[in-house]
Amino acid sequence: MASQAQLNMLAKINNQNGFIAALDQSGGSTPKALGLYGVQESEYQGDTEMFTQVHAMRTRIITSSVFNGERVLGAILFEDTLDRDILGQSTSSYLWNVKQVVPFLKVDKGLEAEVNGTQLLKAIPDLDNLLAKANAQNVFGTKMRSVVKLANAQGVDDLIEQQFAVAKKILAAGLMPIIEPEVDIHSLEKAAAEALLKASILKHLEYLANDQQVMLKLTLPEVANFYQDLVKHPKVLKVVALSGGYSREEANHRLTENNGMIASFSRALSEGLSAKQSDAEFDTTMDSSIESIYQASKS
Repeated sequence: MASQAQLNMLAKINNQNGFIAALDQSGGSTPKALGLYGVQESEYQGDTEMFTQVHAMRTRIITSSVFNGERVLGAILFEDTLDRDILGQSTSSYLWNVKQVVPFLKVDKGLEAEVNGTQLLKAIPDLDNLLAKANAQNVFGTKMRSVVKLANAQGVDDLIEQQFAVAKKILAAGLMPIIEPEVDIHSLEKAAAEALLKASILKHLEYLANDQQVMLKLTLPEVANFYQDLVKHPKVLKVVALSGGYSREEANHRLTENNGMIASFSRALSEGLSAKQSDAEFDTTMDSSIESIYQASKS
């Protein structure tokens, strides 16, 4: 039985204009994210200090007056962020109670080596505990990322089958899964891979019960509106787009060509932010970024 808070979160994602902020850089991607933010590796020692630095960055973003539920629908968190507080509340509680931003949790443990042109999810041995933690902290949903590099039918089918198998466990725990089969923007077979991906997702959606829904996080496609069948599918709550290495300007441009998709940007959201900025400079830069992504997500 869904709680009232979960029902309110569902209604927000379903009905309101806006986008989802991806604030879930994990151990492997954190040094690069901090470097772009102006915090060099010489400024911290070891993982503990690194995660403290990135939490400070995320806290500054989340507590900024321009970051709120009017334009930002949700935020995806790394587990370390879920374990930390913001101004005396757990991060997920602060997001929803103070900002009216729906919290999601990244649950994947990284990628396997490439096989058949894809990188599947590594095993998630503590998934049940993660889902219990998410429920205890009023998290609405989860996200797990795998990667498609080539238009290999077997590889794509294996990847989507794995994603949906994990998604069903997440649904059983009462949470909303974001399935993220990223297509590498540098792939020479990107359009062909996207065709295989869409066909496989449509097939696996039919295996869900009629009262079940998932969310999809997809690379912006080569053909405009290519994912309309998924956007309009009754078993898909929302299709969100990852920036995937595109600049914010390019990602926003591509997003405006894909009706019904909304942004879930990470690096493109934080582009231009710096630890060295004054609060006024930081907020002005954030406001411009949020507004441009919000407008692109309204198309």
